[in-house]
Amino acid sequence: MSKIAIIGATGRAGSQLLEEALRRGHSVTAIARDPAKIGNRSGVVSKAVDALDGAALQVAVAGHDAVISAAHFSTIAPKAVIDPVKKAGVKRLLVVGGAGSLLLPDGSRVIDAAGFPAEYKAEASAGSVFLDTLRQEKELDWTFLSPSAEFVEGERRGQF
Repeated sequence: MSKIAIIGATGRAGSQLLEEALRRGHSVTAIARDPAKIGNRSGVVSKAVDALDGAALQVAVAGHDAVISAAHFSTIAPKAVIDPVKKAGVKRLLVVGGAGSLLLPDGSRVIDAAGFPAEYKAEASAGSVFLDTLRQEKELDWTFLSPSAEFVEGERRGQF
């Protein structure tokens, strides 16, 4: 069992990650601006933290085996997540990315393809910046997870 902190634990991706971590027996610290949405649950410690408050975020993630960031890229700069995680001494950072940074067969990014939806461009661009920042990171063991372009609510199938 691992001790995992999830930034953005009440969002679409974060809430699903919270449920999966609990199913797998992990202890979870759910970090959100409004943790009341989580309620009192076994295996979960909820913390009201604005992810833009680096000092508070550092305290909230200290002592965890891993941190998962499910925060929207357009709302937070990469260093606002990376620096507090490093200062807290957490070595493992997983970031929920997006399909825009994935590569097409010709080596170009999905975000740069003709027909990429304009309404997703700002978030996808910020996600690409986050990934580029992580690629320069030497102290953390990081993973940038890119769900499919059609990341929608649905029944959990348990197949990947």
